[in-house]
Amino acid sequence: MMRAYFSDDQLRHHGKTFIVAGEKKPIPEVPERAEILRTAIARLGLEVCTPSDAGMAPIAAIHDTRYLDFLQTIYPEWIAAGGSELVIPNIHPFDRNGPYPRHHAGKAGFHLGDTSCPISETTWQSAYASSQTAISAARHVRDGGAQSAYALCRPPGHHASSNLAGGFCYLNNSAIAAQELREKYDRVAILDVDLHHGNGTQHIFYERPDVLTLSIHADPMDFYPFFWGNAEEIGAKDGVGFNKNYPLALGSGDTEFLAALDRAITAIADFGADAVVVALGLDASRDDPFGGLTVSPDGFSKIGEKIGTLSCPTVIVQEGGYVSVTLAENLYQFLSAFGVTNKNTTLSEGPK
Repeated sequence: MMRAYFSDDQLRHHGKTFIVAGEKKPIPEVPERAEILRTAIARLGLEVCTPSDAGMAPIAAIHDTRYLDFLQTIYPEWIAAGGSELVIPNIHPFDRNGPYPRHHAGKAGFHLGDTSCPISETTWQSAYASSQTAISAARHVRDGGAQSAYALCRPPGHHASSNLAGGFCYLNNSAIAAQELREKYDRVAILDVDLHHGNGTQHIFYERPDVLTLSIHADPMDFYPFFWGNAEEIGAKDGVGFNKNYPLALGSGDTEFLAALDRAITAIADFGADAVVVALGLDASRDDPFGGLTVSPDGFSKIGEKIGTLSCPTVIVQEGGYVSVTLAENLYQFLSAFGVTNKNTTLSEGPK
């Protein structure tokens, strides 16, 4: 039986508001998301385990030390300087090649790529717990506990690069999970099926040939994150050919998404992946408040079924998917079709 991982500490973060078209709007990445997704896990009868604490080393294998220091220290520094209850930048650099700023506002602009990733007193605690959730799921699979595991990660992670937060994301859980799998497997693929392009994941592995990154998403010419995710982005240096993007026109539904997924699965097979991380966004749903794509619950079932045919060790890491009438149903359909009881049922450790 597949095992799921989740920590209650992941509920502590609440970013509250961000700027959309010049107006302050509620952030849809709310703790309620995780509670809704947990109902799907319960319906499936999955064992839910609290992740172990693997410490900072697996996170530091992906993220810069200076960035990790910032995430842990900026809130008290911001408050001590008379800042508001949330750390939100008011300036961003043209590039990040100059001297590192001393001022708290400069640091915030340096590391926070947009206004959708405010930092509160409890943000680090939740982001850290989210990454530990991914690490525990990856180690469970890597160390032979089962052929697959589901990490209910919240906040999500695929927009976070090595030194930059963005799009509700602080630590790149999918990248951290992939690096954990690389401890055992020579070739790992990250298949991102979120509505939004996984720009942080692409950035982290863009020059590496050992991790194939693939992302199916709404066309960034018309949708967040806007500047990354085009089909022409194929990797650089040693990583040329190991990054693949499948942008879809706004409003695309099951047919278009599944066709792109077929191409991605072929690419994974051609790569010879020994293990896979699925960056599972559910916000491609026709009912999601972002409204970019129109995948149905049956579409998510077919997505899960197709990914399940890869038949290799798989870690499913939750990315986006926001409060809607079908959020829980979409996860249920995906996991059911993927096969929550698939393959290896040997367990190496009990719940914590």
